[in-house]
Amino acid sequence: MKLICGPMATVSHPAFRFLVEKFGGCDEYFTEMINAGTLLTGGPFEKYYLDSSPCPQKIVWQLTSKNTELMLGAAERIVKLDGIGIDLNMGCSAPDIYKTGAGISWMIKDRAETFAMVKSVGEIISNYNSSLENNCTTQEAGIGGGKKRFSVKLRLGDDNFTDEGFFTFCDGLVERGVQLLTLHPRTKKEKLTLTPRYAYCQKLAERYRGSGLQIYLNGNIKDQASYDYALSIAPDVDGVMISRASVQKPWIFSELKQTLRGEFVQGQPSQAPVVDMQELAFSFIDDVEKYQPPEFWKTRLQRFFTYFCMNFKFSHYAQTQFLNAKDNEDLRSRIKDFFEKCPEEKLFIPK
Repeated sequence: MKLICGPMATVSHPAFRFLVEKFGGCDEYFTEMINAGTLLTGGPFEKYYLDSSPCPQKIVWQLTSKNTELMLGAAERIVKLDGIGIDLNMGCSAPDIYKTGAGISWMIKDRAETFAMVKSVGEIISNYNSSLENNCTTQEAGIGGGKKRFSVKLRLGDDNFTDEGFFTFCDGLVERGVQLLTLHPRTKKEKLTLTPRYAYCQKLAERYRGSGLQIYLNGNIKDQASYDYALSIAPDVDGVMISRASVQKPWIFSELKQTLRGEFVQGQPSQAPVVDMQELAFSFIDDVEKYQPPEFWKTRLQRFFTYFCMNFKFSHYAQTQFLNAKDNEDLRSRIKDFFEKCPEEKLFIPK
């Protein structure tokens, strides 16, 4: 069973991947959504979105756009980069995304348009993979080396979706070259507090059994119990994607690996490590400063600490202190002050 770190805006960047890797890492890292139009026009920050550190071999590049032409242009560029492959975002239901025609809008708009776009992206990836087979060296085929996978992350659709409509939509994706579907089994407007309909992940796994298509399950996985519950309903999926819980607990993948696979982390037996939370916080700030532009520091740090502070008994106090920091030095000072006032929070033993 693969363990995958999901795409998260302002989180899925190199500094966060370095943090997760310190605890043993996961099998794949999806990037945050890369806007195809901004990428092609050469926005000043795009180089940061294209940084695959520290493990380019584990990267899945996720693209978003409302426009087919822009999506194709971005795919032509991304396919040559290191990584596992390209993922199309058809699941983001944030109003500022789907109202522009991106994200889940691709599941709702005219299928002819959606399927034409998917087919064209699939052809770009297929042609690139063929070029690798026809050339003697990876340098002749592109800088990325290795064949690329084509995947789509999606939801169930609009709130009036039907089983027939959903499954025939998935059939259309597969017929046009998609090799992996990651399903967040909620509709466009269903809130994260509602239990995902994991049975649809199992139905997809059964529908495409033996075809080579992979199915990843996504939604509400936050610990061993929720993992076990999801797989009790969808036992035949190929992977489990974890997003927000990995921000709160960057060690969650290693915890699951130890329990499920009997693996070791950094040569140590399968047991929970003691985490120095102050050192972790300082290290993360250092890496954000190293791998993100100054314009991004505040939003990246605020998003991270919103979730990470949930580990603390006095989480609301920690969030209030950390998120209101004036700058990074003030944040470091507030973190140090927090642990001086709450020394019992400094050393954390994951459950």
